[in-house]
Amino acid sequence: MDYLKWSSQDRIATITIQRPPANALSSGLLRELSAVLDEIEPNRDIRVIVIHGEGRFFSAGADIKEFTTLNSSEGSSNFGKFGQDLFDRIEKFPKPIIAAIHGAALGGGLELAMACHIRLVSETTKLGLPELQLGIIPGFGGTQRLPRYVGMARAAEMMFTSEPITGLEAVEYGLANHAYPETEVLGEALKLAQKIAKKSPVSLHAAIQLLNYAKTGEFYEGMKKEAELFGEVFVSNDAKEGIQAFIEKREPHFKGE
Repeated sequence: MDYLKWSSQDRIATITIQRPPANALSSGLLRELSAVLDEIEPNRDIRVIVIHGEGRFFSAGADIKEFTTLNSSEGSSNFGKFGQDLFDRIEKFPKPIIAAIHGAALGGGLELAMACHIRLVSETTKLGLPELQLGIIPGFGGTQRLPRYVGMARAAEMMFTSEPITGLEAVEYGLANHAYPETEVLGEALKLAQKIAKKSPVSLHAAIQLLNYAKTGEFYEGMKKEAELFGEVFVSNDAKEGIQAFIEKREPHFKGE
């Protein structure tokens, strides 16, 4: 691969964006990310994914130079739809995905991070959607995801002014889970991934599905789905193991069955 590398250890896959200097999200990089997810999804030995950037940034945005090749409304829409579909897949991915963000996550970089299930940031990182500064708008789902995390008023201010917020502000606003010194972000993400990797893959997948139902605002449909999945998960081998381990006062050993 030209723009990504990935490895796995202790049931955790680490995906590294390596497209210096800004880790810009080109169509080629996005295709590689899709291919990596294709490899990881059926791998039963991988239970959690951490995405981070090499060098100065998580990702400072989409590849602006590539924008000059988009000469029609249809071509631009197709490019946006490609990014939207990939990030929607990330949001619904059956294994938890953690974004470990340092330096900056701007434009498409923030849109990628918002599609992940959990975001850890450095205290001083910059997060924003500066597209209006270029006379365009976010196209990979940013206009829809950002208000869900920070509220309509803050999302409007961030987009209309193109001004980023800091990692500490992102935690305060609900956009990020935790903020750490820059040198500690990736390590803390891996620690969190280790905790999550101990959980049942069956119940993790069910929880991800239900969290996505909650985002739709369809409360009673979500409750109906919760009851359905509760029944399915309850009769799984993982559930039997978890309950037996609790009774025997030991750590459970889940197999994803």
